[in-house]
Amino acid sequence: MNKTLRQAIIAGNWKMNKNRAEAKELIEAMKPLVADANCGVVICVPFTNLETAMELTKGTNIKVGAENVHFEKSGAFTGEISADMLTEMGVEYVVIGHSERRQYFGETDHTVNLRTKAAVEAGLKPIVCVGEMLEDRENGITAELVAMQVKLALKDITKEQLKNIVIAYEPVWAIGTGKTATADQAAEVCGLIRETVASIYDKEAADAMTIQYGGSMNPKNAAELLGKEDIDGGLIGGASLKAPDFAAIVEAATKG
Repeated sequence: MNKTLRQAIIAGNWKMNKNRAEAKELIEAMKPLVADANCGVVICVPFTNLETAMELTKGTNIKVGAENVHFEKSGAFTGEISADMLTEMGVEYVVIGHSERRQYFGETDHTVNLRTKAAVEAGLKPIVCVGEMLEDRENGITAELVAMQVKLALKDITKEQLKNIVIAYEPVWAIGTGKTATADQAAEVCGLIRETVASIYDKEAADAMTIQYGGSMNPKNAAELLGKEDIDGGLIGGASLKAPDFAAIVEAATKG
């Protein structure tokens, strides 16, 4: 991390977990544990928990995010949620292009870009996910693939809009598998993402961008990962569902 240039952010991605009662219990347990954090703290929750999360985090340092957003303002898109619907609730962040959305629900680089543009235009702060499959890494095309994902995700995004965007590097092979990229592997790709942003905009924009690592960060490996210059936080999956684990990662970011 380099907190003099950019904000470090620890964001929990709850995925399809927790009913409202469980969400309330988790948030109440989390609030005192992260109250003294000097990094950004975000919880991205299922749509059904957004209202609960917004209510329980009022007056705290915890920001709330959604896990997806549609790119149209309204229309015949059964089951979808627009960016304006989220901002009306006071939601601040939204995860876009998560590997599970790409893998299971047909998300493409093109729709990631459309969702990102819709989100920033509505005033949301997108956490845009990029990352390679194991086959891609084994074939030696991680750099080319991730750079392409970044360029396509940021197509037609202005430098001013970029200030509200976070990029999360998620090696798909390290999500929910118990495998984790080494700190050096993660740092290498996060550095590549920053270089790609600099090539699109400039060094100033790249230096100011928060780039998270999103592949099975946990209390045991958080400090080492966050000790790398280009890793500015984490998009946390399983560890975000346990208040002590999530708090330990936030503490690592606070101390780093």
